[in-house]
Amino acid sequence: MALLSLFDVAAPAKLNLFLHVIGRRDDGYHLLQSVFVLTDWCDTLHFERRTDGRLARHDLGPALPADDLCLRAARLLQSASGTALGADISIDKQVPWGAGMGGGSSDAASTLLALNRLWGLDWPRPRLMALGLTLGADVPFFIGGHNAFVEGIGEQLTPLPVPPTWLAVLKPLAAIETRAIFGSQLLVRDTDAVILAGFLADTAGSVRRVLEGFGRNDLQPPAEAHCADVTRALALMERCFGNARMTGSGSAVFARAGTGAVPTAAMPADLPPGWVGRMCRSLEQHPLVGWAPD
Repeated sequence: MALLSLFDVAAPAKLNLFLHVIGRRDDGYHLLQSVFVLTDWCDTLHFERRTDGRLARHDLGPALPADDLCLRAARLLQSASGTALGADISIDKQVPWGAGMGGGSSDAASTLLALNRLWGLDWPRPRLMALGLTLGADVPFFIGGHNAFVEGIGEQLTPLPVPPTWLAVLKPLAAIETRAIFGSQLLVRDTDAVILAGFLADTAGSVRRVLEGFGRNDLQPPAEAHCADVTRALALMERCFGNARMTGSGSAVFARAGTGAVPTAAMPADLPPGWVGRMCRSLEQHPLVGWAPD
């Protein structure tokens, strides 16, 4: 029997435990190395099948741009598959945008995975990942379904087991446009590359080093120069947890808060107006990991 709807579809945010810019391609795209980790800070989407081919989005929380990534993902899959079906897509947006947490890319990935089921396409995961890459470099990671060592422009993924970890996340009011950071003259573009074979030869030790603060985020200095709130947020988290780092191109920052049953410290209280803080737990895998055949 054909599916008519899919409700409570999760679209989790990610954090970059480190992010190195190791070069730049001739087409201007930057070459990265990073470890992406899924978190339990999620948007929630609902999908209802339409037979008239129409695609419509309904905002259950903050109003999104008229043509956001999930609508673009739906149109792309509809066109590529040739289906005559459409969908009503409702979004409860909880992950802040302009944060470097991949919220829009995650929404797009969950949309592709959900509509692949709702429309009965049964496309394999690699085909969805290739389609997702045309929407954004982070989309394949969310479709891939696992925490990963990430290379290239974000499309080269090596699954990496990350133990359950508390991650305190703080998002200042300001949002940062990714383009402004990658275009900055302050951005270092020649960090030495990590040799993946050596990294994976001692996976447990490598993951431990990453969780203890390996590397840095090369996008952080230009982001701090661009947005003073990033510096303020980093200082606040450093005082509370003894470590802090920006994720992605910002403006959200995070701190490691232990791997035990409870965090090592509480989120800071009395945040400035408009700032959002949340104690997150890493996910071992994406909630939709089984939604596409490999």
